[in-house]
Amino acid sequence: MVRHRGDIWSSIAVLRLSIDTSVVGVCGKVLKYLQTSSRCFSGTACVKKINMEKEETEESPRSLLGEMEEQVKEEQAGGSSSSTEPARGEEVVKKRGSSTQDSRRSSSSRSSRKSFRLDHRLEEDVTKSKRDKHGRFVNPWPTWNAPTLYNVLKWQFTEKDHSKVPSSKEVLDRELPVQEPYFIQNPQLAGKTGAGMRATWLGHATVLVEMDDLTFLTDPVFSQRASPLHFMGPKRFRGPPCSVAQLPKIDAVVISHTHYDHLDSGSVASLNERFGSELRWFVPQGLMDWMQKCGCENVIELDWWEENCVPGHDEVTFVLTPAQHWCKRTPTDDNRVLWGSWSVLGPGNRFFFAGDTGYCSAFEQIGKRFGPFDLAAIPIGAYEPRWFMKSQHVDPEEAVRIHIDVQAKCSLGIHWGTFALAYEFYLDPPVKLKEAMDRYGLNQDKFFVLKHGESKDLNVEEDAFE
Repeated sequence: MVRHRGDIWSSIAVLRLSIDTSVVGVCGKVLKYLQTSSRCFSGTACVKKINMEKEETEESPRSLLGEMEEQVKEEQAGGSSSSTEPARGEEVVKKRGSSTQDSRRSSSSRSSRKSFRLDHRLEEDVTKSKRDKHGRFVNPWPTWNAPTLYNVLKWQFTEKDHSKVPSSKEVLDRELPVQEPYFIQNPQLAGKTGAGMRATWLGHATVLVEMDDLTFLTDPVFSQRASPLHFMGPKRFRGPPCSVAQLPKIDAVVISHTHYDHLDSGSVASLNERFGSELRWFVPQGLMDWMQKCGCENVIELDWWEENCVPGHDEVTFVLTPAQHWCKRTPTDDNRVLWGSWSVLGPGNRFFFAGDTGYCSAFEQIGKRFGPFDLAAIPIGAYEPRWFMKSQHVDPEEAVRIHIDVQAKCSLGIHWGTFALAYEFYLDPPVKLKEAMDRYGLNQDKFFVLKHGESKDLNVEEDAFE
């Protein structure tokens, strides 16, 4: 399968339609009252008591959803189980090694268990991830239609490209200005949001989020091309507003999927070089090996609805939530890695990152379980032609539906104005977004766009910038 030009040129000769779009069964009810413990690992354990009870365990980590499912299987099998599925909620944290500390070399790993905290909404059913008979992940919704090779070629060779990105830097600077982020001139202000939160758009799907004494990045891409090669592939027409070296201290990174415009090896390497094992990476299931080969040591791999935290910030929970998309980086790795969105739940703020997605019923589930969100980052670009893109990329109207479904108080439009990945006019996404908000009778200020490098403060005290 191929999603956009960034994927086509590198894999079109070996495309296979291997995705099975069967519908996954909903999970069973989750226990209403939790009495278990949670841990986060990075060098030393960060332990938090749940319901004032402490439970020590060395078993393979799983979410309570998976645990209940196995309990049902055990009852049906008379108390025995021979499941070969990988452990759910697995944490593998590679530790930085040295010549004098062999026991902490990167080849070692540690795993633990952390509870699945869902407060009063434990009774909600959710759609779990599913694999086909070949072990590849599949989209479990009827809204998914896998593109065929015929449709890929039809799109590339028969559809007219209306993007019309100007070659003039002067025009681009006027229409899509790139400004210097606030933290370059005032680094001392980074992280100072009080009870509020701040989001800075760094282009495409990269957002710097500051909330609840935590700073994290979404899908960081600072390279000039979304490609495995430096000399070909989709090139930015708007450069990154800052470099990795200019970023403030980053506590965590969330990755939504493996496409080159969302997972950039150069940016991963640069972030890892600067922050090392202090930076926690949250990734979907199946991406652990790739991250470790890049040298990343503090990596947490999750399935849909599983959660974890950053050591020292146990009160902020990162949950991998569903999205309708797919993964591919090589000719043969179709959907070997899961994809998803991210729900970040803090004591004072909640943030939702949709990643890359088509519209599906999962967002209503996310809203019921974790909403309302103070801010959501939702894609609004790379959606034309609709007959080809609809299953994998929302258009601005569908983005508004996600905004409503997840119960976002405010939303930021992302995934536009950086790479020319589809055929809509390059300035259309925010225009169509305003039109969609009008049709839904919503305040346009509640779903906004930013300039490259611009920040938006939500409930941040005025003295934060003094």
